[in-house]
Amino acid sequence: MRVLALASYPVEAAGTRFRLQQFVKPLSERGIEVTVRPFLNSHQFQNLYQRKAAARTAAAVIKGASLRLRDVFTGFGSDVVFIQREAMILGPPLFEWLLSNVVRRPVVLDLDDATYVSYASPTYGALSKTLKWFGKTNDLIKWASVVTCGNKAIAEYVSAQGTRAVVIPTVVDLEMFKPIPRPADRSELVLGWIGTHSTYPYLESIFPVLTSLAGEFDFRLKIVGAGRDQISIPNVRVENLAWDLAREISDFQSIDIGVYPIDTKLYSGWAQGKSGFKAVQYMAVGVPFVATPVGGSVDIGEAGVTHLFASTNDEWYRSLQRLMSDVTLRQNMGTAGRAEAIAHYGLAEQADKLAAALRAASEARGS
Repeated sequence: MRVLALASYPVEAAGTRFRLQQFVKPLSERGIEVTVRPFLNSHQFQNLYQRKAAARTAAAVIKGASLRLRDVFTGFGSDVVFIQREAMILGPPLFEWLLSNVVRRPVVLDLDDATYVSYASPTYGALSKTLKWFGKTNDLIKWASVVTCGNKAIAEYVSAQGTRAVVIPTVVDLEMFKPIPRPADRSELVLGWIGTHSTYPYLESIFPVLTSLAGEFDFRLKIVGAGRDQISIPNVRVENLAWDLAREISDFQSIDIGVYPIDTKLYSGWAQGKSGFKAVQYMAVGVPFVATPVGGSVDIGEAGVTHLFASTNDEWYRSLQRLMSDVTLRQNMGTAGRAEAIAHYGLAEQADKLAAALRAASEARGS
């Protein structure tokens, strides 16, 4: 069985890396050959969120659109087309329509975020609402044979549109994301957040909490991927690093306590659709964490066993204070989180579900 997989972004983007690329080998072992075609290449993606590079990004979009026409013709030799979010980063669903209605190949759509919710990009502002053509997701859901969803909230939305939904959480390869020895008597604790420029405002919402904690504990805040040249938090030692694929796993392993805030006042509909992937990554490397109980994170792990929940600043303070004060609690939660990841978030189990969804789409075409 041959599958043409279309992604908006290259492997540097988590959606492409963890919901497409890492499944290529497991699906091959299950008799499904997947060819991944991103709309942007790695260099173009690096410039995407820099407003000063807007002209180069526009040129990249034009080039990507011409290459997508090639992919449309490639679709004739495929049994199924698998689309991660959308085939092109902006505009109407032209290529998806061609593949579904002209090439007439069954489509499996993958949604790991609530892309049906309109929001303003932190980089391009209100202009993004027009360019992104947010209504396209509803069309893609309608045309799809199956939609693989990052969490139950997305699956419920898809089912309400009348399309079959399959929940496949975003997972990691547990042979690569794994715990490392962690000295119990480390003098300086490392609190960590690893994200993107678009989720960095969530972290900013707990800066007052971190300032308060700095008066009680000796710790460093490690921030990776914020897309900011300078980050300053009163009284807090900040390590601000650009995200780097080669360093991704070691960054997670270097953290003593993970933070996963989601400010529901920002992009509220979008926040409800978050798949909770950071929780899976923390658990995989045996790191206890504090998270906002929103979206997929509500269903990942066991609160009080693998992690703690916090919604208000007071809850954030007390939860972090509890973990920072108790090394045994951190060790026990980290161990429980790793066990939870092994039990429920293994790559093989999710590959089986994805293979079944792709085969179901192919069989529906022949029936």
